[in-house]
Amino acid sequence: MPKVPAYEQVRAALAAQLGEPPVEVSLGALVAAVVAARRRGEQPERSALKLAVRELCRTLADAHPGRTVEVRVPPYAAVQCLAGPRHTRGTPANVVEAEPIAWVDLCAGLLRWPDAVRDGRLRASGERSDLSLLLPLTG
Repeated sequence: MPKVPAYEQVRAALAAQLGEPPVEVSLGALVAAVVAARRRGEQPERSALKLAVRELCRTLADAHPGRTVEVRVPPYAAVQCLAGPRHTRGTPANVVEAEPIAWVDLCAGLLRWPDAVRDGRLRASGERSDLSLLLPLTG
């Protein structure tokens, strides 16, 4: 599970994304700012993207705890989720790997699962790796 970033790290990433000092400093505000940038068709600032990806992965794992599916968003985060059989060694049976921007877009409902797979922005392997019914995570 990605560690929770320090307040100053979140504040700096949020300020970089917004281009001004933030009024509210929270991971929720940071995710909202990154999603807003994506809705405008913009690329998020790198440090903001990193923290938003980690928070979205943490949100998925918290909402659907377990160790059946490993979700990887290199180079920023990897989490395990969904109850059921767990893996303990080697490559897990169910793996989802997404590009960071694609992960944010999926979590925000800006990208559909089949489109991400078709475009190669998401790779899913294993019987339980289709997480499309769990997304989006944000409104």
